[in-house]
Amino acid sequence: MTREKRLLLALPALSAVALPVAGQSQEKGGSKPYNIVYIMSDDHSYQTISCYDGSLNRTPNIDRIANEGLRFTNSFVTNSISGPSRAAMLTGKFSHKNGMTTNATRFDSTQVTFPRLLQNAGYQTAIFGKWHLKSEPGGFDKWDVLVGQGFYFNPVFIVPEGRVTREGYSTDIITDLSLDWLEKERDTTKPFCLIIHHKAPHRNWMPDTKDIDLYEDMTFPIPDNFYDNYEGRPAAAGQEMSIAGDELDYAFDLKLNSEDIRTRLKLNLDFAIKRLDPMQRKEWDRVYDSVLTDFRNSNLTGKELAEWKFQRYMKDYLKCIKSLDDNIGRVLDYLQENGMMENTMIVYTSDQGFYMGEHGWFDKRFMYEESFRTPLVVRMPDNASEYGKRGDVTEMVQNIDYAPTILDLAGVHVPNEMDGESFLPLLTGKKVKNWRKSLYYHYFEYPAEHAVRRHYGVRTGRYKLIKFYGHDIDNWELYDLQNDPREMNNIYNHPSYAKVQKELHRELVKLAKQYDDPVEKNPIQN
Repeated sequence: MTREKRLLLALPALSAVALPVAGQSQEKGGSKPYNIVYIMSDDHSYQTISCYDGSLNRTPNIDRIANEGLRFTNSFVTNSISGPSRAAMLTGKFSHKNGMTTNATRFDSTQVTFPRLLQNAGYQTAIFGKWHLKSEPGGFDKWDVLVGQGFYFNPVFIVPEGRVTREGYSTDIITDLSLDWLEKERDTTKPFCLIIHHKAPHRNWMPDTKDIDLYEDMTFPIPDNFYDNYEGRPAAAGQEMSIAGDELDYAFDLKLNSEDIRTRLKLNLDFAIKRLDPMQRKEWDRVYDSVLTDFRNSNLTGKELAEWKFQRYMKDYLKCIKSLDDNIGRVLDYLQENGMMENTMIVYTSDQGFYMGEHGWFDKRFMYEESFRTPLVVRMPDNASEYGKRGDVTEMVQNIDYAPTILDLAGVHVPNEMDGESFLPLLTGKKVKNWRKSLYYHYFEYPAEHAVRRHYGVRTGRYKLIKFYGHDIDNWELYDLQNDPREMNNIYNHPSYAKVQKELHRELVKLAKQYDDPVEKNPIQN
């Protein structure tokens, strides 16, 4: 796809670069440049958004964005883990190019990002909530971010002046900060970019006390591959994120708070619970003391125990989603009531997908569909009539595309160094010639929590090729997603797929070169 890109000078000289006034390229629309509200959660699976599925829960406010705009049905990430995903979103670049390859890395926040470019072009920029990049946020007029992963209750925030503890539930607080900024602090003569980054529904899935009774009387369906034996997939067999195993911690994750239940993460639960105020603690104990009693009385083993753990995981996770969706509704209502829908682009997504028991797992990281895919719904400004398409966008997009898309909408030139492509042309309702037909992925974090091996790969509309590599693994996997959407049968070196396999190897080599990824410093073979 062709698009105009201009190479920006190094960051220290950005202020001297002659950039266009924000929005000057808009030929239609309102009298002001378009605003952007970008909402991102942490580990929100598309399976638990009702406009994507609907079999598990309802998310009316996320659905509202989709119903009034667009649902992307082939939205993916480049590296399914929190910090690297956020860095890719901000920079429009793959992990090996923006420097944030793992959660242990420190993100260089002085590099070129879309908020910094918007700020330089006259936008007012703000971020509230999760940052999780180990550095101080850059490119923002206002920032107020959680310490690390953040706490669900009475969380600590970092502000330029230091640290502050705020009382309440994190999802409510992050929304309060965002709406307060819109209402009281922003310069109304400037266009704005507001980034709202929620902690929820990140592990350990502590629900707001007002939602604590939800789903307690429900039984959720067990995924048909919950008891996957990982035949032919050694990397999948070697992971440590099993719901049935000890990786789903009895104390920290399942909230079994008792002195005789000593687990690896028991102290993490103790620390989190100590943050609850007396009223919060009363409600918490009312529900989870009952869960503990049920667990003791049931004396479960084997499959019954695994499925009991699955039900507890699902209930707590979905309770967090309820609060998340409610707070997205608060933002939408504010924009509607204040006449801001006409000129504001609204994006909702997650930093990656998540496993809801598929393959027997929680967490993410793998290039398999549940964590590689991410939800993405976009509501365009009412005044942006040229981008008036509604319904589904079926073309493949990645989180590196968000930065160039937002810059494109704002009328700010996209630097050549960004790997992503603006998907703004896809929103016109017309087919875009030469849109990408394949996706590149690279996961780096091993050895680490959950023991997911390093891997890179390519996905086309129908097929997926993955290379797992490192000191303890050297293995290829190939999937026919049309015939095997659950990715249960590794068909690498199957004679009937020889031609497809060769083509995918060729495409993987092409993409690795296109994105300047040295992969494992060994040539991709076969």
